[in-house]
Amino acid sequence: MMMCSSLWTCFILLSSLVYATFAATPRTPIDVPFGRNYVPTWAYDHIKYLNGGSEIQLNLDKYTGTGFQSKGSYLFGHFSMYIKMVPGDSAGTVTAFYLSSQNAEHDEIDFEFLGNRTGQPYILQTNVFTGGKGDREQRIYLWFDPTTSYHRYSVLWNLVQIVFFVDDIPIRVFKNSNDLGVKFPFNQPMKIYNSLWNADDWATRGGLEKTDWSKAPFIATYKGFHIDGCEASVNAKFCDTQGKRWWDQPEFRDLDAAQWQRLRWVRQKYTIYNYCNDRKRYPQIPSECTRDRDI
Repeated sequence: MMMCSSLWTCFILLSSLVYATFAATPRTPIDVPFGRNYVPTWAYDHIKYLNGGSEIQLNLDKYTGTGFQSKGSYLFGHFSMYIKMVPGDSAGTVTAFYLSSQNAEHDEIDFEFLGNRTGQPYILQTNVFTGGKGDREQRIYLWFDPTTSYHRYSVLWNLVQIVFFVDDIPIRVFKNSNDLGVKFPFNQPMKIYNSLWNADDWATRGGLEKTDWSKAPFIATYKGFHIDGCEASVNAKFCDTQGKRWWDQPEFRDLDAAQWQRLRWVRQKYTIYNYCNDRKRYPQIPSECTRDRDI
C-alpha cells in the first residue's frame, strides 16, 4: 500500500508513477500579432514593428535597452516565442524571455541568452525562482547558430512540472517537489517578459568581456507571441480551469521515453553548467535534482 503524509504527496507520487505512460509533445503554438498579447514596457522608441506587427525588433544602444510584457497574468500554461538573437559581436548583451510574478517573494521561470564575441557560441542560461529564491542555474550551448534564423523557445508549466523547450526538444525539467520541501510555483500568477539589455558586468565570461558599443545598435528579433494560459488576477491563488486545459492533462505531466532521451542528449553533449553538480555551492545535492533526473 502507498503511504502518504498528505493528499498533496499522494498526488505527486501518483503523477510520477502514472503520467509518464501518457506523455506527449506540446501542441504547436499559434502565431499572433504582437499587439494581441503584449505591450511595450520601456524605451518604446527602441522597438521597431515589422510586417504589420507580426514581428518586432528590440534595439540596444549605449543609452538603453528595451522590453515588452504580456497584457495578462497567468497561472500555468504554454508560452512560446520565436527569437533571432543579436548577430556578430554580442558580448555583454542579454536577450531574455521569462515569466515572473510581481512581489518580493516572487516566482520566476527564465530563458536568458548570453551574448559572446564573434565566432564564440551563445550560452543559454535557464533558472527557476520560487518564493524569491533562485540559484538554480543551468547553462547549455545550442546545437545551431541562433542568430541566423528563428528558433522557438517555450515553457510548459502545470501543477506537476515546468519544461523548457528549444524547438520541440526539452532542455530542462523542474518537477514539483513540494513534498520534498522544495517550493514550486503554483499560486502566484506571472506575466511574460522579454527584453534586450546590457549586462556586461556578468554576462560574458563573468564580466571580463565588455560590450563593444562601436557595434551598436544590437538587434534581437521576435515573432510568434504565443500565449495559451490560465489568465488570472495577480491576487489569484488558483486557476479556475484547473484540470480542463490541454497542458493540464495527464499526458503533459511527464516526458515520454523519447523526450527523456532527447533531454539526456542535451545534458551529455551541450550542458556546460548544472547547479545540481556544483559541490562548492551545494555540498549536499539539492533534493529536487534526483526527481528531475539531473544527476
